[in-house]
Parts: sequence; structure tokens; C-alpha cells
Amino acid sequence: MKYLFAVAAGLLCLGSCSRRDAIVVGSKNFTEQVILGEIAAQQIERKCHLVVERRLDLGGTLLAHEALNKGQIDLYPEYTGTALSSVLKRPIPADSATVYMQVKDDYRDRFHLIWLPPLGFNDTFAMVVRKQDGQRLAQQNLSSAEGRPWRLGVGYEFLTRPDGLARLNKIYGLRWQGTPQTMDLGLLYRALQQKKIDMAAANSTDGVLTEPQYVALADDKRAFPPYNACFVVRAQALDQHPEVRVALTMLSNHIGDDVMRSLNRRVDVQHERVEQVVRDFLATQP
Repeated sequence: MKYLFAVAAGLLCLGSCSRRDAIVVGSKNFTEQVILGEIAAQQIERKCHLVVERRLDLGGTLLAHEALNKGQIDLYPEYTGTALSSVLKRPIPADSATVYMQVKDDYRDRFHLIWLPPLGFNDTFAMVVRKQDGQRLAQQNLSSAEGRPWRLGVGYEFLTRPDGLARLNKIYGLRWQGTPQTMDLGLLYRALQQKKIDMAAANSTDGVLTEPQYVALADDKRAFPPYNACFVVRAQALDQHPEVRVALTMLSNHIGDDVMRSLNRRVDVQHERVEQVVRDFLATQP
């Protein structure tokens, strides 16, 4: 009888610990996303003691959203403005709280996906130039950059997203010399340094922006909407593991702009391993 009980208990444990019961964490395909995905994975492991499967570096916004919507992953980090413009195809208000509530409500109603509270930073687009070029402007903002030609370098999504180049061109009278050069986001700063481009559509929390040779021009006309980072999770996964919501919500408002930029810098500039960078960050969290 004891033997049968032990076998039954073992089978129960195997079932509960199987890969089907794992939380699958995804991310898009750039440094910040991979870091945030790893933060979610390690936080779930240390707080919930669940098996976590990582499917990081998946691709762009629509690929990650599709994977989440189809249940191929259980969660990934996303940005409010990106979701509202690229996924929901809705106009974007300037108020960050309004944007968050719109994506939260629409994702829940349309996709059964839950937006957890913001992590604490806004990773908006940043139009970056070399320091010497920025110093030639009357002010270091995009309005002052109007009137002279710029060779523009962009990531692939910036050309097609409604909140990207189209939005920038609508709000500012910037002049482009030739067609924008598309490249992986990680190559933008190298292209600036090598003077292959004069302006890059980068991100405000890029670790490389801590380097003194680059300047992000201020978006003084507020062309770009709020891009507050949040974890988006399948409702079914939270129903099965409510402790995951608690663990991830503990990180809300704990990752500010400076913190995210520092984490990105350790990976992109100092070439440290993502896993160790995340482990060090979480060691500072309760």
C-alpha cells in the first residue's frame, strides 16, 4: 500500500513539474527586451519556485504578440505606446496613464491578455546624433534640427510603425539626405561613430547613450507617445499560477530610466552576461 502511495505521489510530482506546467517567458530581439525577459524568468524562479522556460530574442513586436496570443509563450515585456499603435492600431494620446488604461482594457477584452502595472521607465524613441553635430544646433532638440539634411539610420520597425518615421515626418520638418538606412538596432551607434549616418532612431534607455560622444535630441513637440514598459501575461497562465502576478508586480516602479539604462550598458558596452546582470539587479530587490 505504501509502495502504491509512493508511486502515485511520484506520478503526481512528475505531472505537476512537467514542461506543460512551465511558465514560458518570451522577449523581442534587442538587449533591453532580453534583459527584461530574463528579469521576469529569474523573478518567477526565485519567488514562485516554478519551472521557467525561456524563449527570448523572438523577433519584432508582431511576432512576439502572435506568440503570446497563440499560447506559445505565457508572457513578455511590451511598451504601452507600441501596443496601442502597432497592435491595436489606435491613435495615441499624450498622457501615459490614459495610454496604459486603453491597452490594459483592450488587451483584456480582445485577447484575454493582462497588462501588469508599469515597471517604472519610459523607453521612447530617441533621435541621436554625434555630440559635435548637436553642438552646432541652436538648441539640442528636434525643432532646431529642421532645415539641414540628415542621413538617417533606423531599425526595421521604425519605417513601418505609425508611431515611427511617419509620425516624426508629420510633426517635424526634418530633411533627409537619401533614403533611411535600415539596420539592426545594435548597429546604429557604430554607423553614427563611423559617420555612415548623421542621425539614428534609437531608444532613450540605450546603454550606449551614457557615452559622451552621443546626444539625444529632445522631442520638444512630443511626436512620440509614452512607451511605459510592462509585462503582458496570458490570463490563463495567471489563473493557473496567481503567484506569478504577485511576483512580477513586486517589480512595478522599481526599474527607472537610469536603472534600465545602466542594465543595458552593462550588457552592450561592458559586455557582461545578461544572466549575471539580472542576478545582480534582483539581489537589490526585496
